[in-house]
Amino acid sequence: MSSNALRVAVAEDEPYNRKRLVRLLEEAGCEVVAAFEDGSSVQAWLAEQPEVDALFLDIRMPGASGLEVAEGSTSALPIVFVTAFSDHAVEAFDLEAADYLLKPVRAERLVRCLDRIRAMKAHGQAPILTPATSKKIMRYAAKAGEGVVFVDLSRTTHFEVEAEVVYAYAGERFETQWKTLVEVEQHFANAGLLRIHRHLLVRPEAIVGLKPTFGGRVIVTLPGGIELLASRGATLILKGRLGLS
Repeated sequence: MSSNALRVAVAEDEPYNRKRLVRLLEEAGCEVVAAFEDGSSVQAWLAEQPEVDALFLDIRMPGASGLEVAEGSTSALPIVFVTAFSDHAVEAFDLEAADYLLKPVRAERLVRCLDRIRAMKAHGQAPILTPATSKKIMRYAAKAGEGVVFVDLSRTTHFEVEAEVVYAYAGERFETQWKTLVEVEQHFANAGLLRIHRHLLVRPEAIVGLKPTFGGRVIVTLPGGIELLASRGATLILKGRLGLS
């Protein structure tokens, strides 16, 4: 093993996938110093501040999930999420993951990931994965063909749920990974988003006007001439938020 080999650890609950990833890493010149089957074991291992260059972490595992492991870590250890599900990309982005690999991991894609980790190591760069860091990032993932794009919340006027799919409006309509507006509210817990109807979530700063309508409700006007009807209960909260009587 080369003295310049990356020392890495693997956390994967499925034996076949774990053995395959270990083999690919070793074939790429890495030294695999530890392998885990569940999130709780990884948490205990991280608490010992191990001297390794990266952790390849499955997202869906028994015990603590990979996301929970990363959120609770105070280590500067670069984390590469490995998952069969692309809908976790936004969480990985928020946690400043070093990379995000989809199963089955391809050897050539893994090589690019390892090159990135080596470059980070050479420049003394390593993301610290903490909840405090993730709260500063006000972006979300939206589908774009086979991949995703990241959209700034500051560009977004509102979110709408239809048939268990949440769409975001930011100059155009984007399909997000979320299925309910509750998930959006939880993700942007400190952003002040306002539910104006059971299927509509608005960013108050984007509102350009209100127009009274029947039953004490208001129509919310957004950039581009978009008009949304607020529920009666939401109308009172909305007026209060905007400083109206």
